[in-house]
Amino acid sequence: MLQDCLTLQAAEKSFYDVLNPKGPPSSIFIGCIGRIAIIQKKGEKKQSAASNDGPEPQELFDEVLLCQDADHEFKSCFHDQYVKTDASGKLQCNKQPKVSKAARSKTKHKNREVVDLCTMLTQCAQAVANHDQRTASELIKKIGQHSSPNGDATERLAYYFADALEVRLAGSSTPSYSPLLSTQTPATEILKAHQVYVTSCPFKKMLYFFANRTVIKLAENATRLHIIDFGISYGFQWSCLIQRLSKRPGGPPNLRITAIELPQPGFRPTERVEETMHRLEKYAERFDVPFEYTVIAQKWETIRFEDLKVDKYEMIVVNCMRRLRHIPDETVAVSSPRDTVLNLIEKINPDLFIHGVVNGTYNSPFFVTRFREAFFHYSALSDTFEATIPREDEHRLMFEKAIYGRDIMNVIACEGLERVERPETYKYWQVRYHRAGFKQVPLDQELLKKVKAMLKLMRYHNDFRIDEDGHWMLQGWKGRIIIALSALKPA
Repeated sequence: MLQDCLTLQAAEKSFYDVLNPKGPPSSIFIGCIGRIAIIQKKGEKKQSAASNDGPEPQELFDEVLLCQDADHEFKSCFHDQYVKTDASGKLQCNKQPKVSKAARSKTKHKNREVVDLCTMLTQCAQAVANHDQRTASELIKKIGQHSSPNGDATERLAYYFADALEVRLAGSSTPSYSPLLSTQTPATEILKAHQVYVTSCPFKKMLYFFANRTVIKLAENATRLHIIDFGISYGFQWSCLIQRLSKRPGGPPNLRITAIELPQPGFRPTERVEETMHRLEKYAERFDVPFEYTVIAQKWETIRFEDLKVDKYEMIVVNCMRRLRHIPDETVAVSSPRDTVLNLIEKINPDLFIHGVVNGTYNSPFFVTRFREAFFHYSALSDTFEATIPREDEHRLMFEKAIYGRDIMNVIACEGLERVERPETYKYWQVRYHRAGFKQVPLDQELLKKVKAMLKLMRYHNDFRIDEDGHWMLQGWKGRIIIALSALKPA
């Protein structure tokens, strides 16, 4: 019992450290991933642990998650410390990205030779593919001398790609991959790392805004709304939705959320998702929105239709934001788990299926091709930081290490079922939709105009662009499409 109390006190201290970062609370949005310590006493309901240190946590959660402005949910969440404005061009489908000036340039250090890290990385990948350990080891060593997690965009990328190449070359066991960050990562670091991402990059904000406004319009007259969220993660998409539903003329609908996640490693596979749902439950109680939830934490392709408890009298929305890329495809299993999940969603027969995808071309079974495409993709992502955030910013380093470094390691060092990062282009997803029996719904043009206006209002860097292609909303950087979103119905 004493040990449990000490553990709880440590968890509380870590949590409140997270909720008192430097800078205005409004600058934190999706990155708030502090875990609430949960106590279960006999005969009592689970409650969030409280502390007398610092401000009340509920106030800070409100600042982070709720809609502070009726017309622009994310206006108050924007922090413009690093914003710049430059000219930009229109997104072009499947265009080879323009590598950033930092990525094109050769690196030169004092008293060191001039090297082309991009060329060296490609040569090293080829040597690794050919099992030429001597050449690969020499190149990895040389790249290591000219790369750094604190350097320019190319030097940072080279550091993480070389690390992944070294692990692959060694043939040793690769780090396990989980879409949710490890519980061993301090919550403070997770918060600050994601904070720098959402304040410099609009991708998640615009996805959530478009999806939530679409749901609200669809459920305008619904008395019962059931959201089935594949990959709910920390649930930050839904707090604003609950708040806005509470203001609906005539009162809110009965809201039910089925929270689906991959199982968390260890003895408590549903722990994280349960914490997410308790947080949402509190918001529903506060805003007088009738609320119930179900948690499912298992491999998605093993979920049965019966597990979802679908009610034909409910309005059903299936939501999945950028997470189907983590489900194995037909290159891993003859019966594609990815298609199995889409077939399950089609069987649900939702009123709407909202799907956000990472537009990636680095899922090739051929290693050198995959390496090259992954380098192009992460060059674009790294370039957004290079253009908006100082190199010495410690929060940028946290995010690049915890997210980009982790993902690069999985893409480059892992094969088979161990390789979890398997994105596809939005055009290929369109093929999968057709095969699974879906049809795409035209984009709401008024909503699309509002999203584009928000991008300018928030003064994001002008090289971020929002465009459309058919029934897709596209988000990108300097001509490279990074994120795509579509709404669908069973045909």
